[in-house]
Amino acid sequence: MSELIAEHISHGFGSRKILEDASFRLQKGEHVGLIGANGEGKSTFLNIITGQLMPDEGSIQWGKRTSVGYLDQHSSLKPGSTIRQVLREAFQTYFSLEQEMLKLYEDMATADGEQMERMMEDAGEIQALLEHSGFYALDARIDEVANGLGLGAIGLERDVADLSGGQRTKVLLTKLLLSDPSILILDEPTNYLDVEHIQWLTRYLQEFENAFILVSHDVGFLNDVVNVVYHVNDGELSRYTGNYDQFTRMYEIKKRQEAQAYEKQQAEIERMEDFIARNKARVATRGMANSRQKMLDRMEVLEKPKEKLKPTFGFQEARTPSRFIAVAQDLVLGYQEPLTRPVSFALERGQKVAVVGTNGLGKTTLLKTILGKIPALSGSIQQGDFLIPGYFEQEAERDSGKTALESFWDEFPTLTNGEVRAALARCGLTSEHITSQMRVLSGGENAKVRLAKLMQRPANWLVLDEPTNHLDVEAKEELKRALAQYKGTILLVCHEPDFYRGWVSDVWNVEDWTTKIV
Repeated sequence: MSELIAEHISHGFGSRKILEDASFRLQKGEHVGLIGANGEGKSTFLNIITGQLMPDEGSIQWGKRTSVGYLDQHSSLKPGSTIRQVLREAFQTYFSLEQEMLKLYEDMATADGEQMERMMEDAGEIQALLEHSGFYALDARIDEVANGLGLGAIGLERDVADLSGGQRTKVLLTKLLLSDPSILILDEPTNYLDVEHIQWLTRYLQEFENAFILVSHDVGFLNDVVNVVYHVNDGELSRYTGNYDQFTRMYEIKKRQEAQAYEKQQAEIERMEDFIARNKARVATRGMANSRQKMLDRMEVLEKPKEKLKPTFGFQEARTPSRFIAVAQDLVLGYQEPLTRPVSFALERGQKVAVVGTNGLGKTTLLKTILGKIPALSGSIQQGDFLIPGYFEQEAERDSGKTALESFWDEFPTLTNGEVRAALARCGLTSEHITSQMRVLSGGENAKVRLAKLMQRPANWLVLDEPTNHLDVEAKEELKRALAQYKGTILLVCHEPDFYRGWVSDVWNVEDWTTKIV
């Protein structure tokens, strides 16, 4: 039984074709991983099937009585509400039913016998529905899911306006899971989750009885939760049965077969063209040459398999700084309220440090305090001498109306057009990407533009806040190689142990510093 049928979907932005005659079918209970390189159209496809974007061509058909819950990369929350209030919105249908039931009881005071009987029947049905749904224990359910995703440590009475981007994503994900839709659509849900919360979500999705569609570049997560893969590549959608590793093996076989078929056909075309050229002028063999020409004209020529533009990352090294990059003495991180107890540490030249820990405990605040972008609440932070930092800020330029080319040129106005294009191309960006607005680019393409700018300046200290968010698998592997090769100092915030394990020299866990209960 199909929960969703999408047929012959085509869509583009200007001259850029994103999807072309793509078809998709979601069966009941399937756990689908939607994968592909940055900018191939995964988020566009999700926006189309959820009705947020109209396709240029094609049709979308959902099953009857299907409820869809969608978590996208750029959802927002209205300030002024507490986390608990937002989470209780997941049960708004049941609250409305409760109000309807209470109104029925109120109206019974003036009802006659027949009306009274009908009202009591209606109120009884609503009461049974509320009891069956667990409505009267919803706060316990809220606490269970909120704690599973780490919101309990933040405090459910916190105003959502005070939350970081990662914390807001956790609230939206928790609300979505509480609403218990028949179909889940998740766009990179692990981007702001810590290891233990990814493990909780993994168990939840493994036990999820209904179907879901998941976009993720986290290979381990995909392998654990999906049983079908749809690959978005050059506007096409291809279906594979199994998890990500099984898809990889089948896709490599498919690529090898396509390359062999192309080479075999090219060799056959070359032989036929040679035969025609040698025989078309001779009377005795002209008929055979014409026959071969007709065969050649009717032949469906295979396209040469396209090689994807692969990113190449490399960071320029600046002059050697002093021995100590930053020294903290009784440092307390925070804004209006302290996030940590007083801590002391020293970051030395050549250290490569991964900063880890639950969201909301001060990882980004730590980076900005060390860089001097925000003041410490108390204590001191002393920077070393001759520092030339390179800073990758989380989620920067998401709403910029400038093109990638303009954004780059603003910072490096002395470069030629060709030099800017070459710098962006090294990060795996095509001409279409380069001339697109930053707000139109996918999260991964946006990150690649900002990495390209970071690589343009020599630095002896890289400060990176979640650089792997949104990056596709190939780009993450290349970034990992480049950072391991870099000779300078690195301070990295990352929630993916597979990314930093093996090349960092130290791990700082902010949970050891926090004043909160973790």
